[in-house]
Amino acid sequence: MPARSTHRLLKYPDLSWYDLLAPQLSGGKDSALMNCVFMEAAQRAGVVDRVISYHSSLGALEWPAVVVDGVRFPGVSELAARQSAAFGIPADRHVEVTRTLPAPDGTRMPHNLLTEMAAYGRFPRMGSPYCRKAAKESVVSAAWTPMVTRMKRELGRPVRILKVMGLRSDEGPDRKKRPAFRNVQTNSARIVDEWLPIKDWPTEAVKEWHATAPVPYSWTYDSAPGAGDWAGTSRCSCSLCVYASRRDLLLSVVRRPQLADLYAEVEQVRGDSFRADWRIADLIRHARSCEAPDPGVVCPDDGPEFAALQDQVREALKQEPRKEPDLARKRGRALCEDCATHE
Repeated sequence: MPARSTHRLLKYPDLSWYDLLAPQLSGGKDSALMNCVFMEAAQRAGVVDRVISYHSSLGALEWPAVVVDGVRFPGVSELAARQSAAFGIPADRHVEVTRTLPAPDGTRMPHNLLTEMAAYGRFPRMGSPYCRKAAKESVVSAAWTPMVTRMKRELGRPVRILKVMGLRSDEGPDRKKRPAFRNVQTNSARIVDEWLPIKDWPTEAVKEWHATAPVPYSWTYDSAPGAGDWAGTSRCSCSLCVYASRRDLLLSVVRRPQLADLYAEVEQVRGDSFRADWRIADLIRHARSCEAPDPGVVCPDDGPEFAALQDQVREALKQEPRKEPDLARKRGRALCEDCATHE
């Protein structure tokens, strides 16, 4: 039987078959555990030298570093780098990537996801999660291209890549249905497989693992930085993720009020609702006048990166959107008895 067919019948991948092993580190609680499990497997297989870790930076939309009572709590990008180093990946083999576009001076500049939403004219939706591809999958795939071009010429065959991710079944129905191992791309240049080594880990087991982990988890998971109670946001993705829970969104609105206001600008100008069931303007109003979790800390968002984001988003809003607004087909849900639903 050909080697490729044998490989396909394995429950888990044979790491020695791949030319590049590429764990994707988000900086969240799951990616730390994933990298631990993955690197143990890579060490057993004797292929640690083939590992390069990647972090798709969301820039100012990520949870930033904060300082509380003189103690600094790192932001998401820094945590991703720590997750890479903690399990034996050298610093020069951890790559942070972000989407870019041409700048007026001919160089390239970061193209933030919120800027993309403003330019596109629609927020992501279930069934159209373009944010995941635009800000994460595509930028990592593009980062592989120079290496693939060189290695394909040297090897005389398609380059074999294993993308390793920390997605888990507990995170939602779509991820529960996702296979733990599958092929995601095959062409003349590259063969890309995807492995989810902690897919069946329950959330509580992940939290227990972090009690003795060699790398800290993000401060946003706690009610306040350093509280250690896991009573903050349930996820560590975009600070204001359209797929987040009601509580997570309300907590994010009060932790990052200036960012929430910028989302509201996009919503108002484009006419599309942040979610089909809730407008960001309604979430802000509810958080400020009715109820919201205690933020524990408020991010100042007064630095040059956030100012650049504001300028870029507002410039995009001056242009015609690439798509007409995809307005919700029905009235949204009220956040409480005193909150009217949007039309």
